[in-house]
Amino acid sequence: MSVLSYLIPISLLLGGAGLLFFVFTVRTNQYDDPEGDARRILNGDYDDRPKT
Repeated sequence: MSVLSYLIPISLLLGGAGLLFFVFTVRTNQYDDPEGDARRILNGDYDDRPKT
């Protein structure tokens, strides 16, 4: 049971760090264009073949 006294605070700190990192990424607008890649992959304007 003494192990839980170490694991619970560690898990709360890691969870809080993950939440803070997620909030940071949302505030810095890193999720602005979720549809852009989906549309770009279907567009035929770009040539993705390797150059020879």
